[in-house]
Amino acid sequence: MTLLDLWLSRSIPMCLLLQSLVLMALCFPSASMCPKGCMCHRDPHLHGLNVSCSQSRLKEIPPSLPFDTVLLRLDHNQIGAVPDQAFHGLRLLRELNLSYNAVETLGEGAFSGIEATLQVLDLSHNRITSVHKDAFARLKARVIVDDNPWHCDCALQQAIGGMAHNHEAAARVLCRSSELRDQEGRPFLAVDTDLCSLAKRTTDYAMLVTMFGWFAMVISYVVYYVRQNQEDARRHLEYLKSLPSKPKIPDAADDISTVV
Repeated sequence: MTLLDLWLSRSIPMCLLLQSLVLMALCFPSASMCPKGCMCHRDPHLHGLNVSCSQSRLKEIPPSLPFDTVLLRLDHNQIGAVPDQAFHGLRLLRELNLSYNAVETLGEGAFSGIEATLQVLDLSHNRITSVHKDAFARLKARVIVDDNPWHCDCALQQAIGGMAHNHEAAARVLCRSSELRDQEGRPFLAVDTDLCSLAKRTTDYAMLVTMFGWFAMVISYVVYYVRQNQEDARRHLEYLKSLPSKPKIPDAADDISTVV
């Protein structure tokens, strides 16, 4: 066997091994790509990763999610917040499950970067009371918001107004608390009052009360100042009156009249 034959006999299995490793790298994500506590599976039908972090005792959203994530399950954890641009870069993301967590509020950029591709967003069974008025503005996804302690105010009314294509989700928003007492416990869509104008009137009234309070305080100070000055003047006058008068010194004319 020549040296060439020997080299070829060893290089062909090596090439096959390298090809196998490349195929495995393409088909299965490496351990470093998959966040700690999560399971990542490449689904050929989805053309991306199915990342499941359910029941992983997560307290925050993993910072380094695979860029080709298509399905992301973060349900049944202890996540308390969704930072702005938390999913930025996941341009293939279609489904996001954040149900059964402890999220309390949503900012304007919570879902920035995934508006175009996201199809399903599950936020049910959280602690959400308020959202930024533009939190859902650019989303085209089906949003699930059941079982949250919503506080029905102007911002929520504006946010719901931006979900015209998501009437089902809006219909499931129940007011745990509200700017209007008679709306508590009722569906949000039953609120026929403009809460934004109500908030403006409340703010104007508060400003008026504040200005009146300052005006009353200034008047009270002026009255006190005047009375205090009057009292000081009266005491000074009484003091002057209490001083002994000086004896009268006879002048020369009085002496001459006495002699004559």
